[in-house]
Amino acid sequence: MPEDLGAGLLRVDLGDGVLAGFTTRHGGVSPAPWASLDLSASTGDEPARVRRNRDLLAGWVGAPVAFATQVHGDGVIELDPRDRERWEQDPPDSAGEADGLVTADGGPGLGVLVADCVPVVLADPVARVAGVAHAGRKGVVAGVVDRVVDRMLARGARTGDLRAAVGPAVCGDCYEVPEAMRDEVTAVAPAAWATTAAGTPGLDLPAAVLAALTARDVRAVRVERCTLTDADLFSHRRATAAGTVTGRQAGVVVLV
Repeated sequence: MPEDLGAGLLRVDLGDGVLAGFTTRHGGVSPAPWASLDLSASTGDEPARVRRNRDLLAGWVGAPVAFATQVHGDGVIELDPRDRERWEQDPPDSAGEADGLVTADGGPGLGVLVADCVPVVLADPVARVAGVAHAGRKGVVAGVVDRVVDRMLARGARTGDLRAAVGPAVCGDCYEVPEAMRDEVTAVAPAAWATTAAGTPGLDLPAAVLAALTARDVRAVRVERCTLTDADLFSHRRATAAGTVTGRQAGVVVLV
């Protein structure tokens, strides 16, 4: 594994031969309001800076990292070594429209972009299969995490060997929604039910993702950091309230 993982990568343990973690907003080249490790091509940041930030990430994890164009759905794309031309392009690459990516040994590193939604990184270190999921409110309702697990199992992973980490996202204390929306989401994902710190209806999407993984017998851990309140992380909701824009951090997994 690379020794220098950069100042902006929070490591998680998904087993031997797997490097996985979640970036912060630190360690890149973008100026405000994207400062500084903005990894998204859709925030208004200059493509050359995003490319440089992605190159820095690749250096930290020892492999190029593929990203999808996320659409808040349940689509999953599988990537193999021969698929490099599908995502390694300028302007900053995209593997296609999807909210999940899966690869097996020999494939690229995988990344998922977020700034309040839930990033999920998964791996079976025995079968050498990895995946990522972008689980926002719509993705949780659509079952995107289950779709990624299904595709990983189809590639040879086993639930007894699968491990996952649920990354930083807006927490249930902070994610205020209309009561009707809470009812709609929790009808499908009961673990998402929350009341905010202000006593208003809320959603705890990380809890819902963790429950979905547990229901599939996947060993999972949750990184207990809230994007809205943690200044080291990008938050779309925080930026919108301030009348500005922000960058995107990533969950990343590499079979090394």
